[in-house]
This record gives sequence, C-alpha cells and structure tokens, in this order.
Amino acid sequence: MSEFKCKVIAIEPLTENVQRILLQPPGQPDFKAGQYIRVVMDEGDKRPFSIANAPDDSGLIELHIGAAEHNPWAMQVIERMQSAAEITLDGPHGNAYVREDGPHPTILMAGGTGFSYTWSILQQLLRTPLKEPLFLYWGTRTEADMYALAELETLAKAHSKFRFVPVLENPSSGWQGRSGLVHQAVLEDFVSLEPYRVYIAGRFEMAGAAREDFHQQGLMLENLYGDAYDFI
Repeated sequence: MSEFKCKVIAIEPLTENVQRILLQPPGQPDFKAGQYIRVVMDEGDKRPFSIANAPDDSGLIELHIGAAEHNPWAMQVIERMQSAAEITLDGPHGNAYVREDGPHPTILMAGGTGFSYTWSILQQLLRTPLKEPLFLYWGTRTEADMYALAELETLAKAHSKFRFVPVLENPSSGWQGRSGLVHQAVLEDFVSLEPYRVYIAGRFEMAGAAREDFHQQGLMLENLYGDAYDFI
C-alpha cells in the first residue's frame, strides 16, 4: 500500500447528489475489481471510496461519490477535488474483491452508491462469456437515484445469464419494478443461497441484516464478501 498523486480529469454529476470522478495516476493503476482507495485529506484523515471501474487500459480510476449538504464528510472531498488539480490517494485496499477461480453463480447486491463496488465487479465478470447465472440487485430511494438504470437494462438484454433487479424504497405511482428493501428482494427470489457467492456494498445496517438473513437462507459465510464485514 502506498500513497500516490492523481490528476483530477473530470467531475460530472450522475444525479443531483452523486458525482462521477475520473482520476489519472502517474502510471497504470494496479487494483482488483471490488477494491477501494482512500482519499488523503491529511495524514490522519484518509477517506475510503470504492473504485467504480474494473482494471482496464484507460489508466484511470473512477469514483462515484454521494455528496450532499448534509454529508460534509463526502462534500469536503468533492470540494478538495474541485479546487485542486491533483489529489493524493492511498491503496488499493480491501479483501472483498471479485474471486475468479472458476465459474460460480453470483449475486451482487448494492444499496445507494454502494453500486460503485458492484459495478466494478460486474464489468470484470462480463468481460468473458458467463458460464453461471449472475444477478445484480440495486436498491435506491427513488428511480432518479438509480443513475445507471438504462445501461444495466441494456447489459441484461445483451447477456443471457445476467439479470438486473432494481428495487426502490419510495417508488412513484408509475414504477413497474420491485419495491421495498433490496435484501428482502433477494430473499424472496431464492429458495436457497447455498450455491452462491454474494458481494454486498451499502449501509452497515443493510449489510448486517443481509448477512444474518442470507445465512439463514443457506448462504455459506465464506462465500459472502463485503468491506463492511471488517467493521461489523
């Protein structure tokens, strides 16, 4: 693990409160899909964010940062990037990266901007033809918060073994999809989770509830991955 400087290439809105950040390190970034980096605000203040892209030839690191006025922790990071041509990162970190030691049915589950973690893994897994089913469950508060909805629906049409399930907590009257809590949608769809690998990102409360409920539904805990589980 080491610190390195990155040029801030682009900051663009994905929603009213989520920004897509493109950063360029001095060399080809070395990380695994599903890992995270930390933005160095000062020596004692390093703030973690999932890397949203899979390793590729672009030479870039992509972040999706949810930042609103009521979240100064993330807003301060955006403001630092907006005012500085360079930002210091350290990493990569995390042991919840994608495992690719042979075909395995897989469920990715994200709440809110935890999607960036699952997005990195999804891109990596779709680079080769899928031999086993792959599911992505993404829960957000409203449809407007689900900034990659159309892109994910297109990917699901292009890959026969990939299924995308969007879940809204507060759907509009015209919403045709699932509603409620995202981990409950998974529980409703699988009689047993025993064969699956599951990757999770989102609020700690959601991750904790999913661990308990999924285990009760047959998931072997050694097949459950998420950075939250280092802390809860």
